[in-house]
Amino acid sequence: MRRREVLKAAVSAALPLPTATAAITATAATAAMPTAEPFERVRPGMPGWPAEAQWAQLNSQLGGRLIRLGTPLAMTKSVRAELANPFFVGDTPELTQTSGWVDAWQSQPSSYAVAAHDAADVAAAVNFAREHQLRLVIKGGGHSYQGTSCAPDSLLIWTRAMNSVAVIDGFVPQGGEGKMAPQPAVSVGAGAMWADAYDAVTTRAGRYVQGGGCTTVGVAGLVQSGGFGSFSKAYGTAAAGLLEAEVVTADGRVRIVNAFQDPELFWGLKGGGGGSLAVVTRLTLRTRELPENFGAVFGTIEADSDDAYRALIARVVEFCRENLVNRHWGEQIKLEGEKALGLSLVFQGLSREQAMAVWQPFVDWVKARPEYRLTRPLQVLVIPARHFWDAPVLNRAVPGVMVPDDRSGAPPHHAVWAGDRDQVGWFIHGYHSAWLPADLLKPERQGALVDALFECKRYWDVALHLNKGLAGASADDIDAARDTATHPQVLNAFALAIVAGGAGPAYAGLPAPDLTRARRSASTMERAAARLLKVAPLAGAYVSESDFFQSDWQQAFWGANYARLLAAKRRYDPEGLFFVHHGVGSEGWSEDGFSRLV
Repeated sequence: MRRREVLKAAVSAALPLPTATAAITATAATAAMPTAEPFERVRPGMPGWPAEAQWAQLNSQLGGRLIRLGTPLAMTKSVRAELANPFFVGDTPELTQTSGWVDAWQSQPSSYAVAAHDAADVAAAVNFAREHQLRLVIKGGGHSYQGTSCAPDSLLIWTRAMNSVAVIDGFVPQGGEGKMAPQPAVSVGAGAMWADAYDAVTTRAGRYVQGGGCTTVGVAGLVQSGGFGSFSKAYGTAAAGLLEAEVVTADGRVRIVNAFQDPELFWGLKGGGGGSLAVVTRLTLRTRELPENFGAVFGTIEADSDDAYRALIARVVEFCRENLVNRHWGEQIKLEGEKALGLSLVFQGLSREQAMAVWQPFVDWVKARPEYRLTRPLQVLVIPARHFWDAPVLNRAVPGVMVPDDRSGAPPHHAVWAGDRDQVGWFIHGYHSAWLPADLLKPERQGALVDALFECKRYWDVALHLNKGLAGASADDIDAARDTATHPQVLNAFALAIVAGGAGPAYAGLPAPDLTRARRSASTMERAAARLLKVAPLAGAYVSESDFFQSDWQQAFWGANYARLLAAKRRYDPEGLFFVHHGVGSEGWSEDGFSRLV
């Protein structure tokens, strides 16, 4: 047994069994799995691998946009320097934004890549992969922690060049004429990053589109995974804002899907995970009215003793319930360092004075007690919302807050938050997430939550992402998220708790990672997550930010929605052309996606 399974068995012995509903759901999903004959996809050198003439024919059909990869990127001194730039990484088909995960996967290039410019290119690649029994991989932003945007011996559909963004004043989905009123929207190519979307929608057009916090994340991947941004409590999930998508299905057909055309496929794209149901080539997303200002709150408090630290955790949990579980607040409260509480929060709909008034009682409580130190005094910053992703303006207001793409000719809006730079090329040691239900904030349950957080922190840092849970959101945004494939637990979660860690890049050609240290860290993080799960033993996990080795992934990622997702998979991809690790229908395949199991 893997060490994760041993740990889970030990924890489960002391925890309540899953509910009957959960067990029935898992059984129904398993029963719905298709049965098929064993099947092997081909690799280079095997009979059936396309001949050079066949690759040349595909290249001709694509207008010269087939790229032979096959060998690792040469790690020259200049290339190594560029590895700290996520825009360079994204522009390099051999690389992914995460370089691997200990004992799980390492970033390796495909044999060939189709540098797709439109849906026709994608359809050609899909047809070629299906006809020649090839392993197919899809990459836009390339941010998958699970390694789903790379695989050796495969054909890669690389959508980076499909990065157009068009703001629309009045959009009606196909088939919805006379049934839906036109509404403001934005049409985004599958290769666009959120930096591109925010520049067009917010900086230039003065509107808001619900997207990701990290500017280099791909729009398509985030929407398909559910999609949380800094202001999700105010605007819901990115998936809930999807109005229409252009996709290519496993039969090579280009489809326009929405609530009126192929509604089950459309529903599955809204949080069902990227790369499992179809190749997304374009998305149209709802835009919203932009508030006057966005703001941020930063600060760090340290405690002198364990007792003081536990009391600090208890106070911030109480403060969270009273003030932060609403549409105004998002981002993180972190238990970090030796005995520190870090605040890295954003807000909307409040003035600077109003935000300061919210936090003043907490600051007064801290200052009145000698056992605490404000090692980073509380700062409250406000900026016109239109400039929240406007890197040149932001860096004049707060120097260094965003790091631009420093390559010649890069557009000025291509910049990444300075705090996200550590994730570029990240080699993951461990990653665990859990949606924490709002019920844990009730006075009678706060003590158990505080104990769990305190015990978790004894092993590893933990962050509470308040924006990755919809408790406190408006009824309309909760209803919209309910009509997605995302785990229903998100509707009543006050936060997503994350326990994670890793080290610098470990691409092929760089010094090998310290695997002993990585495995030791992974084991410690498992212990930390297990302590946290004592208070929420049935908590689901966010598919994009979760444990690679999650054994109950169907239930953890999608809960009762999995059976419906699997039915959509059987309808639109009955032969399993699209495969990703722990994606819908992947239980019928080997871990590398090359062998279909009986």
